[in-house]
Amino acid sequence: MSSSQSTLQTITAAKGFTKSTKPFELFADWLKDAEETEINDPNAMSVASVDESGMPDVRMVLLKDFDEDGFVFYTNFESAKGRELLSSKKAALNFHWKSLRRQIRIRGLVDTVSDEEADAYFASRARDSRIGAWASEQSRPLESRFALEKRIAKYAAKYAIGEVPRPPYWSGFRIKPLYIEFWHDRPFRLHDRIVFSRERIGQEWSKARLYP
Repeated sequence: MSSSQSTLQTITAAKGFTKSTKPFELFADWLKDAEETEINDPNAMSVASVDESGMPDVRMVLLKDFDEDGFVFYTNFESAKGRELLSSKKAALNFHWKSLRRQIRIRGLVDTVSDEEADAYFASRARDSRIGAWASEQSRPLESRFALEKRIAKYAAKYAIGEVPRPPYWSGFRIKPLYIEFWHDRPFRLHDRIVFSRERIGQEWSKARLYP
């Protein structure tokens, strides 16, 4: 057995997640494991929303923070996902870690982060990414790549000296979960599925096992 296979078996067998009664602690454990095994972006997650007609939409983003208040990511609020999440105030998330044969499904309510949180995270981004946030009219039609490059040059010149401020339309969403399902692959597709759920924010979690 290779050392990588041995490490993977140790990680996947290490913690009996069915014994946990605190979903955020279990999430932290699983994310830490993923940081040791995933080649790219262990914090990547899909975000599902619906538009005004009820048509679903999904895309990949990066988790930037989490605590017992919820899961945070940042985006342009004028983008398709921004408009959909601000309108419906509901979202679903999915983390899939292929190397660990695990996934976590989350459903919950949408809130926005404070201006202070958004300012702090925006300031931590690379300067070119901050310029890009001004230059990109995210999700709207783009006539050519050259048009985008012109906008990048425009804002690079505008903010050539000093700090690049956060655009007023750029901030973060916090998904406050009502449902968190931990899924772990088992032989013959007899997977482990443990669900933590609650009817409202602030309520104690209830825990159940699902058929695979």
